[in-house]
Amino acid sequence: MSNVDAEAIQLPRTPWRRRQLFELGDQPWLPETLRRAETDYLAAAVRLTGPFTPLAPKIADVLDRTGADRIVDLASGGAGPWPGLAAQIAAARGGRVPAVTLTDLYPNQRAFDRARAAGLDHAARPVDARAVPEGLSGVRTMFDALHHLSPVDARAVLADAHRRRVPIVIGEAMTRSWPILLTTPLIPLFVLLLTPSIRPWSGWRLLFTYLIPILPLIIWWDGLVSCLRTYRPAELLALTRGLDGYRWEAGLLRHKGVAMTYLVGEPA
Repeated sequence: MSNVDAEAIQLPRTPWRRRQLFELGDQPWLPETLRRAETDYLAAAVRLTGPFTPLAPKIADVLDRTGADRIVDLASGGAGPWPGLAAQIAAARGGRVPAVTLTDLYPNQRAFDRARAAGLDHAARPVDARAVPEGLSGVRTMFDALHHLSPVDARAVLADAHRRRVPIVIGEAMTRSWPILLTTPLIPLFVLLLTPSIRPWSGWRLLFTYLIPILPLIIWWDGLVSCLRTYRPAELLALTRGLDGYRWEAGLLRHKGVAMTYLVGEPA
């Protein structure tokens, strides 16, 4: 690692420091049934609340400025905010719908197959966001995933986009703040309320939500940890130190009174 890289992963010191705790959904030993049920819930929650709606115009602007017409979504999980976000981006571009390719290191194949029916493509093989294959070209996006990564790995995701000279847009529905932290005890209740609306129906999902309530606890813990390790805008910008020749912008955007964190980078 170069000196610039070593310096770039030093985050600003704040009274409430980011904590690199573990999420259950990241653990390779977690049964695939539970992992898939969690990503399905998170995708449903994102579609219901629309936290990334304010990012649609920014993504549209990046597409138009760079002349790109394809989005490569990294760490897509249960397909995240797509395809609703694709329609919002198209609305901001006069109806021009971008092509979207979903990718993940541990693909939720059932969710990807459902997304294909909605007009979204997906990578045939697992994709590491730190080293995206050359065949996947386009504006990169990543939603609710960067906080899973340590500063070294998060920097690697940004550095790979910088090396390939492609734009990248990061969105996090959470912020590391007291209001968000204080709402995390309500997550199990949200899981109980939202699960009946998730399609397609899954007997395993219902079993582990209501009869053996493992999923509400897993999702609560992962939501709590997500809050504690979400990068703040200043920390995101610190991760870009040394990635020169790019325009980097980080901040907070609000939707329905709730703030989300974002980072946008593109060749200058």
